[in-house]
Amino acid sequence: MTTAKRKRMPRAERERQMIEVAEQVFSARGYAAASMDEIAELVGVSKPMLYEYFGSKEGLLLACIRQSRTELRDVTAQATVGAETAEEALRRGMLAFFVFIRERRQAWSLLRHEMALIGTPAADEIEQIRRQQTDLIAALVSAYLADDDHLRAEAAAEIVVGSNERLAIWCERHEEVTPEMATEYAMDVLWSGLDPRHG
Repeated sequence: MTTAKRKRMPRAERERQMIEVAEQVFSARGYAAASMDEIAELVGVSKPMLYEYFGSKEGLLLACIRQSRTELRDVTAQATVGAETAEEALRRGMLAFFVFIRERRQAWSLLRHEMALIGTPAADEIEQIRRQQTDLIAALVSAYLADDDHLRAEAAAEIVVGSNERLAIWCERHEEVTPEMATEYAMDVLWSGLDPRHG
């Protein structure tokens, strides 16, 4: 990471820059060890400006998590557009998830490490990420499988999200596993339970 020269730029652009650098520092150091002084220096702004934008270090962390949540929601939702079957939609959505965590390693590292902070605002934001993913999958199951059992659809979505989180952590230990491979491993196990032909 190199120190950025401060220059005048629109507030939204400056905010994105701060979040990008903070994500790097949080993922590299961990939240507790991360320093607002270091983040400010790397962005090329004063520490008071960071506080002006985000209020606190925790506020900056939450902004990072919300940004990742928005990006993950967008890529997974967009991936399922045009899918003609539930199987295709699920495969596309899971592939988008595994590609996201491969290409956005810092964001995923940040999310993974903050998952343990039970009872904190960060943990609440992480749970919102899970909820947006389960809501998307539950809607897909209900729509494509014509299944009016909403509890079953929601349960299936929770299983998919939970198992994919664990699979994503496993993939970190196996660099040779591509997003496509991870998707197929997940589909091999999960789809047989969702496909009504196996009921």
